[in-house]
Amino acid sequence: MTLSPIPDPRGRLNPAARRAVLLDFGGVVADEGFRAGLQALAHRQGLDPEAMAMEGRRVIHESGYVTGTGSEGAFWHLMRWRTGLEGDDAELREAILSRFLLRPEMLKAVAALRRSGHVVAILSDQTDWLDRLEGRDRFSCFFDRVFNSYHLGKTKQDPGIFDDVAAELGLAPPQFVFVDDDAGHVQRARGRGMNTILCSDPYQTALLLHGLARRPPGGRRAVRRTRSAVTLRDDARRAGAPGSVL
Repeated sequence: MTLSPIPDPRGRLNPAARRAVLLDFGGVVADEGFRAGLQALAHRQGLDPEAMAMEGRRVIHESGYVTGTGSEGAFWHLMRWRTGLEGDDAELREAILSRFLLRPEMLKAVAALRRSGHVVAILSDQTDWLDRLEGRDRFSCFFDRVFNSYHLGKTKQDPGIFDDVAAELGLAPPQFVFVDDDAGHVQRARGRGMNTILCSDPYQTALLLHGLARRPPGGRRAVRRTRSAVTLRDDARRAGAPGSVL
């Protein structure tokens, strides 16, 4: 039986409906290296860090690099022309990739979720930089699947990506918990029927995921908890978290 998520803006979830967890990479599984790297480059070159980060977000889409329809060279060429950024591609790339650092607390939560029977996957708006990070950190072994916009040909700005991933994993959207640090992505996932967590604090988010892991997907225990409306927030409080990030 497929159950719909409870429509609560604070993130009340239906325990019996959850089977899979989708996690963003930068900002959830790892520190957000794209924004931090561009801001560091701007500081170093006497440019506006916030404007640099905002322009980078626009250009990564406009150049087509994030969907695999454009190249890294085209991305950096457009960034230099629009912002005055200087440096060769390799130097600029390293400033970004060096700041994508895996978060141990999230990897522990992922391990706990998989032990409890959940499917856990990454869904990231990334480029072939994610492949480079995999070569460096070998993070994919922690996950059942890694979905990268660069290879999918669409990003989380397109709500259809959530349906595509759900279909690929053989599950309905209400059976997912989607975790992202971007409110727009979270809203679009919720609009497709997924349960969602907005990650504003990785430690709190990890506690919420550990709470989810303590309830294996499906089964009589989950059904009983559905009837008593137990939520992730309750689990976080029992685990000592100061509150929910939802």
